[in-house]
Amino acid sequence: MKITVITPVYNDPRIQRCLESVKQQRGGFEVEHIVVDSNSTDKTVNIIEAYAEHIDTLIREDDDGMYDAINKGIKQATGDVIGILNADDHYQDDSVLADIASAMSDPEVDACYGDLVYVDSDDEVVRYWQSGSFDAQKFYLGWMPPHPTFYVRRECYRDLGGYNVSIPIAADYELMLRFLFENDLNVAYVDRVLVRMELGGMSNASIENMLQVIQDMRQAWDGTNHLGKNTAPFLHPLEKVPQFLRDPPQ
Repeated sequence: MKITVITPVYNDPRIQRCLESVKQQRGGFEVEHIVVDSNSTDKTVNIIEAYAEHIDTLIREDDDGMYDAINKGIKQATGDVIGILNADDHYQDDSVLADIASAMSDPEVDACYGDLVYVDSDDEVVRYWQSGSFDAQKFYLGWMPPHPTFYVRRECYRDLGGYNVSIPIAADYELMLRFLFENDLNVAYVDRVLVRMELGGMSNASIENMLQVIQDMRQAWDGTNHLGKNTAPFLHPLEKVPQFLRDPPQ
């Protein structure tokens, strides 16, 4: 099995930790790492160059945002399975992709996801996103899988399309809703933490962005049904509350 990992980046030196965590993955599979750099101008460029031998494809050009960058990576991907690891994310340990490969070894499984922890700049856990087993009906309650843990077969992108760049912040939500809820892909849950994500994501950057997420989620439900459009965006913040209350995994 070949797993493609796509990393979009722009002026984010934290990519060194991301690149190192991909490099350290071990198991009986092949890894293809695609980095899409939106013409960074800081030391990110030097870090990428230092890891050049571990990057299979480097795309360096202007784009229309993170999701446009990811779409470019998807078009270049040759792996059987594709996942996204942002520059400020890194894997929990060196066997994450082995567990992804194990889940996706079942030919009936189209996609998989797992759990995620939010960490501070010292890599200390501050929130624990335990996503739980899959039930499509949970989308009505504002649930979604953690996007950095989401892996899907390449042909699903071919058949169902990539990220909708007209949705500025929550295109990841729209894609997973489209894949898992509307098109009923067969999905597996990997019951453990896969990714460590540093705080400061786009959706929580400001009040304006939080309101934009609600608007984006409502747009994602357009053409699906009115129930989800009028429940999921407003229940989504409540879905996050347990993340602050759970004890972090040992």
